Amino acid sequence: MPGFELFGEEERKHINDVMDTGIIMRYGFDGPRKGVYKSIELEKKITETFGCGYAQLTSSGTAALTTAMSALNIGFGDEVIIPAFTFVASFEAVLSVGAIPVLVDIDETLTLSPDAVKAAITPKTKCVMPVHMCGSMADLDALKAICKEHELILLEDACQAIGGTYKGKALGTIGDAGTFSFDFVKTITCGEGGVVMTNNKDVYTKCDGYTDHGHDHLGVDRGADLHPFIGYNYRISELHAAIGLAQIGKLQTILSIQKRNNHILKSYLQQIPEITFRAVPDAEGDNCSFISWFLPTDTLMHATITEMKEEGIFAGNFYWFSNNWHYIRKWQHLKYVHTLNNISEAQKVALYKFQTQDFSASDAIMSRCISTSISLAWTEEQVHEKGAKMAAAIKKAIANESVIA
Repeated sequence: MPGFELFGEEERKHINDVMDTGIIMRYGFDGPRKGVYKSIELEKKITETFGCGYAQLTSSGTAALTTAMSALNIGFGDEVIIPAFTFVASFEAVLSVGAIPVLVDIDETLTLSPDAVKAAITPKTKCVMPVHMCGSMADLDALKAICKEHELILLEDACQAIGGTYKGKALGTIGDAGTFSFDFVKTITCGEGGVVMTNNKDVYTKCDGYTDHGHDHLGVDRGADLHPFIGYNYRISELHAAIGLAQIGKLQTILSIQKRNNHILKSYLQQIPEITFRAVPDAEGDNCSFISWFLPTDTLMHATITEMKEEGIFAGNFYWFSNNWHYIRKWQHLKYVHTLNNISEAQKVALYKFQTQDFSASDAIMSRCISTSISLAWTEEQVHEKGAKMAAAIKKAIANESVIA
């Protein structure tokens, strides 16, 4: 799954290009950098690779979401609808701009349920933010239709789905804006980093300034730049961009290996009648970084997890229902508003409601689900071995539960 599994000479070359100049800051120092602009190169590669009009690099995926929301004029008091299954960065970014996260149920795509989105819309709703979890996508046709009907912004959090597509278009380029994360465990990595992608020049221009203290970047002297609005420091460094340049050149190789290993491993799971798989709105567009699969009951899933752990083969399998970072059930810091600084009353009221909000529809899905990560380092022989061992453990757990029943 993560691009770091393929680190090699390509990354070293790009890093050395930067180190040979000694200029690791993105902006300025035009003379000493000797024409080496890794960030600009990477942004150009992103637009070419993913088919978007504009790309603005940031220091992280979280910073990319914050930047995108600010550029889209999402702020104080606005409601942003997000799924109950996501990474904590999604709601952190919403809170950071003064907006209110509205968490709603998922469906078996493991992303936003369109029906749940419709039910959550209020006069304060400004944005719908699907999160394309574990390499696959939300039902974007349905969500686009909802946004069009209610005049809402569609912001894609595609941080976990780099290289995924929907009906031929790259995830992250379909809404008003979209984001990737390039952190250490993403499909391609900069070590740390992110990007905002958009086809709207005005949104891009605002992102460009917002990530660098509001600089307009229109002059030849950085110190003389004008500041048309307040911004922050969400810049990527040249060293991180250098790694990203090497990685984006490996993207098709990464996707090819993921798909091969995914399909081999899935062929073993498909032999077990009790197993079903996540719904994928466009199967060809899955980036195949995970296989997400279900068993009929949470009791059977717990028995399977126990058996896999006893066999020493649970590593790389994620039971999100009990995960601290990715599902509403364990987000006590969010539900009880454990912040270091004061937040608005509207935000507090909304967050406290999560203590009693009914997420039983999502619980029924997540309690039966495991996502198995796909390694780029596996040989075909190792994938077959892993598949056989997983299938044997699952069948054993099912048989044992049948005896007990």
